[in-house]
Amino acid sequence: MTSFAVTVDLVLLTIRDGALSALLIRRAIPPYRGDFALPGGFVLPEEDLDAAAARELAEEAGIAAPGHLEQLASYGTPGRDPRGRVVTVAYLALLPDAPAPTAGSDAAGAEWVPVSALPALAFDHARILADGVERARAKLEYTPLGAAFCPPEFTIAELRQVYEAVWDTRLDPRNFHRKATSTEGFVEPTGRSTAGERGRPAQLYTRGAATVLYPPMLRSR
Repeated sequence: MTSFAVTVDLVLLTIRDGALSALLIRRAIPPYRGDFALPGGFVLPEEDLDAAAARELAEEAGIAAPGHLEQLASYGTPGRDPRGRVVTVAYLALLPDAPAPTAGSDAAGAEWVPVSALPALAFDHARILADGVERARAKLEYTPLGAAFCPPEFTIAELRQVYEAVWDTRLDPRNFHRKATSTEGFVEPTGRSTAGERGRPAQLYTRGAATVLYPPMLRSR
């Protein structure tokens, strides 16, 4: 029987300075010492997977686990880790208000990096991160996740900017406004408007009660 180890890796995404960004750590130990990687590490013998993910995130980046961490996929290609046969369970989290990371444990550094300007990553983390980004982009199509990146009250323009950052594309403002406000349960008007800004006041909205968007907010393919 072939023995193998189990690790967890975390794809954490947020929007910083208008760009979709991922949390990366710089490895302080071999293998790939000095290279960028996703936060993560080995699961302890008596540890649950979710607990391992939360622990590694706190130890390597000084960030408390968000309320929602979902399993993204498992990766077990032979040779993916030079230390031996290692299977990893990847997690995905999307943070609307991401704190600044603080490196610790076996991480020499930790930072948010725009996904449009990623460095080379250790192991197969480039593939894992790409899968996480695509999952996030798809979730914006079928769920109201985009509104979770906004403040409690937001304009449709602010919501559109979230979609543009995650999808890495420009959207027609009028078309987006029509879709967002006509999709049942996506956003709800507050009855208030912006004030003290240049231009005409914009209506403020809050996140609606929908858990699934119908019709979906589909990307242009």
